[in-house]
Amino acid sequence: MPTQTSPHDTYTSPLAARNASPEMCKIWSPRHKFTTWRKIWLAVAQAQQACGLDITDQQINEMKANLEVTDEDMDTAAKYERDLRHDVMAHVHAYGDRCPTAKGIIHLGCTSQDVVCNGDRKAQLEAYILLAGKVRRTVLALGVFANKWKTSPTLGFTHYQPAQPMTVGRRAAGWAYELGLCLERFEEQLFHFQARGFRGATGTQASFHNLFEGNEQTIARFERQALQNLFDEPLDFDLTGQTYPRVVDTFILADLASIASVLHKIATDIRLLSNRKEIDEPFGKNQIGSSAMPYKRNPMKCERICGLTRFVMNLVGNAYDTAATQWLERTLDDSSNRRLSLPEAFLALDGALDLMHTVASGLVVNEAMVRKNLMLELPFMATENILMEAVKAGGDRQDLHEKIRVHSQEAGHRVKQEGLDNDLIDRLKADPAFSNISHMLTEDQILNPSNFIGRSVEQTERFLKEVVEPLKDRYKDELESLGSADRGV
Repeated sequence: MPTQTSPHDTYTSPLAARNASPEMCKIWSPRHKFTTWRKIWLAVAQAQQACGLDITDQQINEMKANLEVTDEDMDTAAKYERDLRHDVMAHVHAYGDRCPTAKGIIHLGCTSQDVVCNGDRKAQLEAYILLAGKVRRTVLALGVFANKWKTSPTLGFTHYQPAQPMTVGRRAAGWAYELGLCLERFEEQLFHFQARGFRGATGTQASFHNLFEGNEQTIARFERQALQNLFDEPLDFDLTGQTYPRVVDTFILADLASIASVLHKIATDIRLLSNRKEIDEPFGKNQIGSSAMPYKRNPMKCERICGLTRFVMNLVGNAYDTAATQWLERTLDDSSNRRLSLPEAFLALDGALDLMHTVASGLVVNEAMVRKNLMLELPFMATENILMEAVKAGGDRQDLHEKIRVHSQEAGHRVKQEGLDNDLIDRLKADPAFSNISHMLTEDQILNPSNFIGRSVEQTERFLKEVVEPLKDRYKDELESLGSADRGV
């Protein structure tokens, strides 16, 4: 007696189960793909009818009535494929079973890639639109955070070593700006999105040339009409082989990887700042940080973002390899790879963007620690200003420089080797050479953090005004429809 298989006994992609949104999963689902194929066959038949082929309204209406692929259709196609070993022809037969009157004209003049490539491009377009909205939403969430904290000084870093201060909001604006740069390139792809077109087995349209008896104008009108039935304002590639140029997949995966790299950088920054106890990602009331260490509050969302985006970035090589190895007009070694690399990249980035939006919308700033860490380093950064003020008060520049150098080294040793507070300012106040400016060595004057942040506030405000606010106004309805999507797994 055969053992009944449970769904829990079968591998399921964690991207679908734990990360990607239901909307993105649907776009790449088998049912959506095969329903799109039926829409393509309908679009072809309608265009062929409009161009004079003997296709009846009854056949068209029958195809329209059976566009949605049912579970029974999926089972039927699976049975056909076991015999035919060809997924497109399996679905041609399954659709024909649903449409007996139209059966003889389904897929007329087409090669498999007239269906598969246009279907892939339609899925890619839908996925692009969904991701673009999520990138915009994340930019806006970071913008809200940047605006709230635009005047709050914090320690800057280069080489992960203390550097000139900035503000908490200015750093977040930098994150949003880099994501916005990726968005510009992403939207450019949307504006120039191209379908494969209907070109036949090697891209020469020989089958349609025969079908329309060599009438060039009719062939062009057929292709334009079929594409208009599928896409809004369709563009198509000027030349193709059997497939659309596989180098296009390198553009797609590179764009996804670019967004992924920025998300990885933002998440890493938050993880580093979390270690310094300056910023925390949102943390659930009952969330467990560690099974062994109850006190832990790990930045698990940012860690997941890094893991997912690293996966996306490493998929790009697949597209370059595939594009490089398409012999002459096409080989089939692209198919099995693309079935993995393209959908998985979109699903992984979709999940990472949802996570980043959740993080950006709930970031917690620990102001006391931000200030403590800044003030620990600020005396060192203030030494140039202290030197100038002391010289203006009548001191010798070279002599004062040497005294500050010695005091700084001793204060640094105290911090690093003894684990004590930075006492540089106390040392300078006690040195007679700085007695003329001792009254200025306070947080209200030379040591005021706001004196060291440059144009952080102005730069943040300009970014919000010129980038974030127009984005918010332009896509208000779309952004509201996206809502929030923390699946919490």
